[in-house]
Amino acid sequence: MAVVDDEYLIAAALSVQVEGLGLTVCGTAATAEEAIALARDQRPAVVLMDVRLGGDKDGVDAALVIHATVGSKVIFVTGSREPATLARIERDHAAAVLFKPISDWQLRDAIETVLGA
Repeated sequence: MAVVDDEYLIAAALSVQVEGLGLTVCGTAATAEEAIALARDQRPAVVLMDVRLGGDKDGVDAALVIHATVGSKVIFVTGSREPATLARIERDHAAAVLFKPISDWQLRDAIETVLGA
């Protein structure tokens, strides 16, 4: 599993949550470009993707490329409930959307659903 968030502390906290579920985090990224490179290199089954990232592209842009080239399932993580943001997410191949802050059970349920567990 890959974790993408431009805030280091959030990426680290999500990584700890994922590992607490007994899963492995193959890496973290802070920008869309880093996320795409990480996904191409590690080929994770699931990517936890923040919508707003540093740089010119956002998490939706990165998710579109990752889904098309790697096939990873993307769980979006966002603090935004803006209709325009949610509409962009819906146009992607979002496996799930979680709103910050994320509890352990919400994360577990989303990952289990995405992985078909």
